[in-house]
Amino acid sequence: MINRAILLGRLTKDPELRYTPNGVAVATFTLAIDRRTTNQQGERETDFIPVVAWRQLAELCAQYLKKGQQAAAEGRIQVRNYENKEGRKVYVTEIVADNVQFLSGGQGQSSGGHTGGGFESDFGEQRNNNNRRDSFNDNPFAGDQKPIDISDDDLPF
Repeated sequence: MINRAILLGRLTKDPELRYTPNGVAVATFTLAIDRRTTNQQGERETDFIPVVAWRQLAELCAQYLKKGQQAAAEGRIQVRNYENKEGRKVYVTEIVADNVQFLSGGQGQSSGGHTGGGFESDFGEQRNNNNRRDSFNDNPFAGDQKPIDISDDDLPF
């Protein structure tokens, strides 16, 4: 069985960094991703996908990612549920990231941005490009790191 998701979008706001009672870092952020197709009015719709990163990857995301910045997240889809204050069961679908690429700057930042190509998390470990697999062969987001031509009108925020 396979549960793998790869997302490429822009952050809707700065990541939120919290710590569990045991001191484990967890960062949450949302990626805005345009759909390829248009609706009946000819407009593109946008999906807002929540992403969760843990441990050192969470701290790196909180440090380097900012609202409007383009990022790629790779991980697994998780569905969890809880009871809200009214006693209703609430389901939450999110991506639990084990790799996040910091691709470009947002509004007001340099267009080159910060590339987090070497940061990956396997239960809290940080690895860099020197001791991981060949990133250009296995990384779907690797490339020349040139900015993607996108106008501000295409952004949902």
